Amino acid sequence: MEGLIIRNSYYKTSLNKISLLSKIATSFSFYSKGILIVLKASFKAKHFKYDNAEWAKSSFSILRALESVGIEIEITGIDNFKNLECPCVFIGNHMSTLETFVLPAIIEPLKDVTFVVKKSLVEYPVFKHVMRSRDPITVGRTNPRDDLKAVLEGGVQILKSGRSIIIFPQTTRMAVFDPKIFNTIGIKLAHKANVPVIPIALKTDAWGNGKYLKDFGKIDPSKKVYFAFGEPLWIKDRGAEEHNKVVEFISNKLREWSR
Repeated sequence: MEGLIIRNSYYKTSLNKISLLSKIATSFSFYSKGILIVLKASFKAKHFKYDNAEWAKSSFSILRALESVGIEIEITGIDNFKNLECPCVFIGNHMSTLETFVLPAIIEPLKDVTFVVKKSLVEYPVFKHVMRSRDPITVGRTNPRDDLKAVLEGGVQILKSGRSIIIFPQTTRMAVFDPKIFNTIGIKLAHKANVPVIPIALKTDAWGNGKYLKDFGKIDPSKKVYFAFGEPLWIKDRGAEEHNKVVEFISNKLREWSR
């Protein structure tokens, strides 16, 4: 499977020669590449030719497109899920569109995975074909009780089939991590399915939110992109301790990266 095959637990962008166009029109240069990648993926998904390998491949192409315009990416802690022999629930903060596009390149070559996503994403023009092909769990983000029911019922079935799940327990993407609105839906799912949680801390504000189209904001190479995967956490009791450990992991990493 073509994705970000990493031989150890660490990845860092190599020095790239950046074109003049990418230097003076970074966002245009990236989106011109990214849109073509999505269009090709969408065409294949629409014709039922978009499998796990194709997903990892197109996600990897997005990662490379980001690096080609000067974005530096650092990934740590991959062994924490690479060596895990069972499915898991990945729980992370949600900062930008970038992680939705790039995480499959990191995880899918090592562990079959899908997302919990907003219903609007499976209705998004062009991109909807890609998302539907991944058979995600969809939530409305308006009724927490309905969302919890959808995640628990659908999520347990997915995890029992051997697939892992990525979930962002926030109502929306946020540049600043706020533990107060970081809910326990992922912890509850892992507990019910009797699988571990893998914390993900990420800093992806190099892909900004757009003024008119939220998903198409400024691409800023001065901001380094970070992904960090924590150690597996098995849920005990109601999971309060494990939830606090996930929050602490994310908070500590964000402080470390901001220095």
